[in-house]
Amino acid sequence: MMKQQYIWSFLLIVLTSITACKKDNYSPPSSKLTGRIVYQGTAIDVEYGQVPFQLYQYGFGKTGAMESTFAPDGSFSASLFDGTYKFIIPNGQGPFQWKQTPSGAPDSVTIQVQGNKTIDIDVTPYFMIRSPQFTTGNAQVNTTFKIEQIITGAAAREVEQVSLYINKTVFVSGVDNIAKSEVDGKDIANRNNVKLSVNIPALVPAQNYIFARIGLKIVGVEDRIFSPVMKLSLQ
Repeated sequence: MMKQQYIWSFLLIVLTSITACKKDNYSPPSSKLTGRIVYQGTAIDVEYGQVPFQLYQYGFGKTGAMESTFAPDGSFSASLFDGTYKFIIPNGQGPFQWKQTPSGAPDSVTIQVQGNKTIDIDVTPYFMIRSPQFTTGNAQVNTTFKIEQIITGAAAREVEQVSLYINKTVFVSGVDNIAKSEVDGKDIANRNNVKLSVNIPALVPAQNYIFARIGLKIVGVEDRIFSPVMKLSLQ
């Protein structure tokens, strides 16, 4: 009787080891999908962690979305298994229009992944921030830029507000800043020559550079469109 217990115990250990080995033998995804959201080849800058996208892969018993968010420069990346994916930006996300099906659901882009792949995803922004220029002096950051309206007609929206943000790190937005200046859209007399200035507060600990960025809020749209982050010398 004791011998039989030893045999069954041994068999159980062997089976458990075999099962564990099978689980451990699943290889992680080896392909990487990278890209940007763009308008006519120009990247769309957004707020860090605020604009989501979804990837679906069918055929593996999983129909739910893999979700992530765009980086501030509009880029994205995902480690994936080889296969066919559908890329979607949910309705109401981002400072742009994403194409929809006739029923009003978000349309998709089909992406075939076989090894590493890079792709640009086209969107149509309501506005673009053009020709941003930054200067420093007299403990201020100054900027001039143009606002180009892209979507016109019945789907057009107005500018609610534009802001100049500065921060000590590359994360610059309405949430991540040490100072800002703003002007309401109705007070902008000339969209081809918008100017903003912001005072630089004391930097603790001291540093001889700062990061700046312009953000544009659109009426009825939660997410702002931004200019690229600029690193400015204070020397």
